[in-house]
Amino acid sequence: AGPAILPATVLEQARDSILEVDGTGIGILEHSHRGPAFTKVINDARDSCRAVGNVPDDFEILFLQGGASSMFAFVPLNLLPEGRAADYIHTGAWTRKAIADARLIGDARTIWDGESCSFRHLPEDGELQPTDDPAYTYYCSNNTIYGTMWSAPHAATGTLVNDASSEMFSRPIDWNVHDLVYAGAQKNLGPAGVTLVIIRKGLLEQSRQDLPSMFRFDKHAEQGSCLNTPPTFGIHVMGLVFRWIHEQGGLEAMHDRNLAKAAKLYESIDASGGFYTGHARPDCRSTMNVTFACPTPE
Repeated sequence: AGPAILPATVLEQARDSILEVDGTGIGILEHSHRGPAFTKVINDARDSCRAVGNVPDDFEILFLQGGASSMFAFVPLNLLPEGRAADYIHTGAWTRKAIADARLIGDARTIWDGESCSFRHLPEDGELQPTDDPAYTYYCSNNTIYGTMWSAPHAATGTLVNDASSEMFSRPIDWNVHDLVYAGAQKNLGPAGVTLVIIRKGLLEQSRQDLPSMFRFDKHAEQGSCLNTPPTFGIHVMGLVFRWIHEQGGLEAMHDRNLAKAAKLYESIDASGGFYTGHARPDCRSTMNVTFACPTPE
């Protein structure tokens, strides 16, 4: 919920870097974003992200501002041309907001709506009604409020966009099927204020050219995420978190740890004799957000 816990070792390193970073005599908050000290910081963060996430070379890694909610507009602005439609799979609160914003920009179609099942499960085989040749298909891999998670990526034909904000780097990502994955930093990766965007380079070439620079993925990529002054401290902390994940054994180890933690909670819910009732259907349960109800509001 909201900003999540950070490892103590990362906080200690971040504390020290506020006073001084890399022996420069001044702290990370004071360095020019175009100076050599911060250039090293952002390059190290990008390299660590690519290494720990096994991100292929044909993907660009961007550190943007505006939070993950800004991507509700960024994605259709860049990837939804006039005359094309985009497919959205509606699995909860965050896809609802994404669909509403996308419809202000273009033809965003809901190809499955979880409202009818109170978002207790994800689409069944054959339930999706995809558009012919959509500009992209959009889904949210983990739904915080309702506690559902896709065990595997949606098998879309064409461009696949994933809002992974609440589970980013909690498990390995299949880059063969994804084309754009984004996440607000504050759930798993660092402090609020940074949005991690990992986008296939071929998509950058398809971006609309008639947008203001700040709303173009390709312009941010050209400037190495320094089109304007970036959130320097947040990027630095993210780099520290990426290295911490690597030290813990990488994404496979994170996944094993998260499965074990979630299992303890679900075992308690299921063994409560009905006192606790899990919201998500067991085959769709999230390892990141364990949701349940009690017998009465009291």
